[in-house]
Amino acid sequence: MSFSLQDYLEELRPLIDVDCGTLTKEGIEVIANQMEQKYVDLGWNVKRIDCGIAGTGLEVRNKPEAKQIDVMLIGHMDTVFPVGTVAARPMTFDDKRAYGPGVSDMKSGLLNVVYALREMDKETLDKLSICVCMNPDEEIGSLHSEKWLKSVAVNAKNVLVAEAARADGSLVKARKGMARYRLTFAGKAAHAGNEPQNGRSAITEMANWILAINELTNFESGTTLNVGVVKGGAGANIVPDHAEAVVDVRFWDNDEYAAADAKIRAMAETPFVDGVAITIDREAHKPSMVPSEKTEALMALVEESGKELGIDITWQEVGGGSDANLTAVLGIPTLDGLGPAGAGFHSADEYLELETIEPRIQLLKKVLAKIAG
Repeated sequence: MSFSLQDYLEELRPLIDVDCGTLTKEGIEVIANQMEQKYVDLGWNVKRIDCGIAGTGLEVRNKPEAKQIDVMLIGHMDTVFPVGTVAARPMTFDDKRAYGPGVSDMKSGLLNVVYALREMDKETLDKLSICVCMNPDEEIGSLHSEKWLKSVAVNAKNVLVAEAARADGSLVKARKGMARYRLTFAGKAAHAGNEPQNGRSAITEMANWILAINELTNFESGTTLNVGVVKGGAGANIVPDHAEAVVDVRFWDNDEYAAADAKIRAMAETPFVDGVAITIDREAHKPSMVPSEKTEALMALVEESGKELGIDITWQEVGGGSDANLTAVLGIPTLDGLGPAGAGFHSADEYLELETIEPRIQLLKKVLAKIAG
């Protein structure tokens, strides 16, 4: 089957020209319906998964009866963009690149998976049990789909995530873990002129916490904590009884993160300001994805596939998380960045490199064929 870039772009357009930011259920539904139809046309089994307020997830299998999954492919249907983005900048393309919300993060990845599976010969497919999972909420940390994805992944031998390759074509072998905390400080209000001694300042407590949290950063090992949002107080003449802070944590070492988490929780037991109570709410958490020996064997297989196709395979370690983090922590060989190359994710400058689309479809096919052995 010869590849037509024109046909591909025409099939990509209706996936881009939909406002489908996370939690925009109507938009996610439009994408889910399109993706479902593509797999139904292939004769695959499609199961719709209820991901609560995030909307629909899709679990697609060629052998729904098989207990073991040889390859699990993961992609997300949501973007980070608000309603109205498509009207402002629908999909466009020139000789080299396509542009539009989610064009590389990651609608082209979803479509590349479909193209690869469409083009694979029946004999190879018959040897493999494949499951494609498409979730609606990766951009907020897969809060509503994590349990489902992990429940599928425990039966998988390999996981390939079709997020975009980096701008230079690199695939992703490691991703930092992340966590996000909301800290709430409850003190006691008092008039700053008449009786400040009767107050308990939530802001003073928060200020001490900020300094203590900054101390936990270790640039050498890559564990970094950033207090990115603070608010509190009602007026300069009132001792503040309420303050809150939001903290972002990134890390390579899951154990070092666990130690930082324990320190943060212990701090709540001994407030700096007597009489201030601290509530810690961890709103998100993804463990880091670091290659194991099994993952290195999968990397070698991808490199060999690239060599045979004349594609130079390079790897990157990146700071952002993806669904690859969720499966890697289960000990399942997981690689990411198997989509076409792009950059400018989460911005108005997002683009897709057109010349990488077909080679990355071929790479995916080759990797699947090698796994089929």
